[in-house]
Amino acid sequence: MSTMQLFRAKSIAAISLACALALPANAQLLNQKSLSATLALTIAQTAYDACTKQGYHVSVHVVGREGEVLVAIRGDQASPHTFENSERKAYTARTFKKSSGEFAQQLKDNPTLSSVHLTGVIAAQGALPIKLGEEVIGAIGVSGAPGGDKDEACSKAGIDKVAAELS
Repeated sequence: MSTMQLFRAKSIAAISLACALALPANAQLLNQKSLSATLALTIAQTAYDACTKQGYHVSVHVVGREGEVLVAIRGDQASPHTFENSERKAYTARTFKKSSGEFAQQLKDNPTLSSVHLTGVIAAQGALPIKLGEEVIGAIGVSGAPGGDKDEACSKAGIDKVAAELS
């Protein structure tokens, strides 16, 4: 084999190896369901209405699968802080895949966890994850009712409204 043929053979082998390493063995696209704008709006509006009917001035956020804001409502006469709090509560529920109240209790039970400071996370009751079966695809957070349990009840009303679409 001439020097030129040997060089070509080595070059082809090196290129083939590089191509093989560049392509994952079983590469495939993710197939996942996400909240539509219409569904997120229905959840948020139902939660807002549930609290308003009880005389609560609240803000509501629905976040999607990646924690991104899909719907935000700052209710009439809601205190300024409620808008930020409802978003943080929703983000917390989405991040930890549990109610923000459960997360708050977990921090109380294990104070060493409170040393973890994540932007957008808050240990306050009022938000619930939105699940499609067992998969968390978003969350809803409410803030402004007189107590996190009441905020959470309004969040639950929003999810319950669309329960058929989430089963």
